Amino acid sequence: MTKLVLAIDDDKLVHHIIEEALSHFCKLIHAKNGDDGLRLAEKYHPDIILLDVEMPGISGFEVCEKLKKSRRTADIPVMFLSSKSELSERMRGYNAGASDYVAKPFESDELIARIKVLDTYRQQSRKLTLDVRRAQITAEIAMTDSGDMGRIMRYVGQSYNAHDLTTLSDYFFEFFVPLRLEVAVAFWYHDTQVFLSGNGAMQPIEQELLSKHRDGSRFVDFGRRTIINYPKVSLLIKNMPVDDNAMYGRYKDLLPHILEATNAKIKDMEVSEEALSKVDQIGRVFEELSDQLAGIGGHHSSKVNEFGALVQQIHSLKDRQLTAEQIKALDKLCQHFSFVDDELSIIKFKLSDITEARHQLIESLNKIAKPWGEEEVAAQTDIELF
Repeated sequence: MTKLVLAIDDDKLVHHIIEEALSHFCKLIHAKNGDDGLRLAEKYHPDIILLDVEMPGISGFEVCEKLKKSRRTADIPVMFLSSKSELSERMRGYNAGASDYVAKPFESDELIARIKVLDTYRQQSRKLTLDVRRAQITAEIAMTDSGDMGRIMRYVGQSYNAHDLTTLSDYFFEFFVPLRLEVAVAFWYHDTQVFLSGNGAMQPIEQELLSKHRDGSRFVDFGRRTIINYPKVSLLIKNMPVDDNAMYGRYKDLLPHILEATNAKIKDMEVSEEALSKVDQIGRVFEELSDQLAGIGGHHSSKVNEFGALVQQIHSLKDRQLTAEQIKALDKLCQHFSFVDDELSIIKFKLSDITEARHQLIESLNKIAKPWGEEEVAAQTDIELF
């Protein structure tokens, strides 16, 4: 199905570039200023809106804010097209409600790729909206300090059971449902970064902001958004209650407990994964060594037998050409070879013991990583307040 894209820009050249880039990919409608863009957005309800920042009359930021306040256009992803690429401008665009921010000049392939990402995000958001609303209704819990502590303790117990990022993120987002906070999270796992959102879809600009602020302050506030950073996890809160000082302070006291537990769990997961990897690596080396020794041992035993037979033949010769001392030396050498053969057999036996111990260690580490079944872990909605 062809996508409908609304381009709002006062520059005719930009409209021409967009037309050249997207005419084969989607249906385009054009607006020359903010007021015209708002009217066309209400009338046609496009799938994506491309919006310039600096225009005569109302600015792109103001246009975006009005689009997001209207029930009819609030769910339309907005992508800013601007010659300004500073982080402060991107944050301002995100605060206005944008889903992405592309600096001019841009490549056609990049613009198409980003439009596809935003369209996927919109479809996922629509699909999950009903589920999120149901979860909010069923997860109503009294917002008292004791209730907060009860849910924190429950989350710590749940996170102990999590053995991968998927399970951990499920418990993590479940915690925020009764708080009615819209959140996104970045897990900094080993050398990778994993971005997830509470509604199942994360906007590109959110990923960019989390990445750029990863090494920043513990709390980064901008507008109604707050980023909380820990070494292994960063949380983006999209609707922080900045107008309610009591609630705002309460969340800033509460949420670090959750992030501390999450940060510790991710570290444990990394250590467990590295330990399993090292054990597996050592096991493979021992198995290779065992195979090599088995081959060498078999060949060695064969040669020992041949040497022993040769010594026996020498003993049976009537006209010996070797002296008694030489024959005695051969006998000692034969005994030495037999001793070495026995030692090799013992080494192979001990290597098999090490291999078995390695398998038992892997089972133990797996049990530590997954101590009980997920069905044995209660959900946040099962909490009894105290």
